[in-house]
Amino acid sequence: MPRNPFDLKFVVVVGKGGVGKSTMAASLALAHAAAGKRVLLAMCNSKERLSYMLGVEPIGHEIVQVAERVHAVNMEPGAALEEYGLMILKVRALYKLVFENRFVSAFLRGTPGMEAWAMLGKAQFHAFETRPDGSPRYDTVIVDAPATGHGLDLLRVPKVIVDVAPPGLLRREAEKAWKLFSDPRQSGVLLVTLPEELPTNETLELYRALRGELGLPVCGVALNMVHDRLFDEASRKALRSMKSELSSADLSSPLLAPIDTAIVRADREESEAEHRERLITEMPVPYLELPLLVGKDIKRAELEQLSRVVGQSLAGMMRPTDAPPAPQ
Repeated sequence: MPRNPFDLKFVVVVGKGGVGKSTMAASLALAHAAAGKRVLLAMCNSKERLSYMLGVEPIGHEIVQVAERVHAVNMEPGAALEEYGLMILKVRALYKLVFENRFVSAFLRGTPGMEAWAMLGKAQFHAFETRPDGSPRYDTVIVDAPATGHGLDLLRVPKVIVDVAPPGLLRREAEKAWKLFSDPRQSGVLLVTLPEELPTNETLELYRALRGELGLPVCGVALNMVHDRLFDEASRKALRSMKSELSSADLSSPLLAPIDTAIVRADREESEAEHRERLITEMPVPYLELPLLVGKDIKRAELEQLSRVVGQSLAGMMRPTDAPPAPQ
């Protein structure tokens, strides 16, 4: 059984564009902080919305504090490469000697995924970073990865470098990163999706690529924007029966419109249940749900509300069989 994301040092949050991946990553960071952990939320050159949600200044390539025990950074490839180079070489003069050497620069430009590695390498460096007293600077590093296809490419990068780079500093660092990412005791990929057909299909494909092609641990799946369940199967049948009876008796009945609305909602819930069942059947990983916040712009209050849901779910790590039953 994969480990709870609360137990991990390094979590990569991945999902199809538009499924609420960044909201999930931010909620997870706040949930870790509420549990007393120091967290770094590392975004990958994104059009970041975290500053808007939390009501703080825009977040750039320098690490800033955005909430109690939560720091954040929006990693830009060029800046990340320089920062990462300085981190591993310690001395700026040595950085210039190595990274600004024209042969090394040409190699770096020609290495597949080098820009992605600059960001991923910086994030994994912070996972091992220590404070002056020797304690970890961060208990957990959460990476808000690019959308699904690019996110998978991001996670492939260390393996590509290990395969193509000659022995030396770059390869050693990639090997160190790959060892971290492959270790289910320290790292995991958290998949975020919606209870809809296309996101569900893409999430299952991503899971198979992560486990089959790369052998990386998947620490959970988060099903986002789930409607509260109002109707069970008996209710759905009763609604359709009522509509049939009314339609045959009086097409002008004022009851038809609300019944149609209720049927649409009941059908939506049934569809969501089918997608949920597919996910939990085909992906044997920890599972949690986030509610649909109807008509609400996600700001700090809503983000904190979602973080409490995440925290409560992860505290007991909701399993598929623990999903709340439909109302009777």
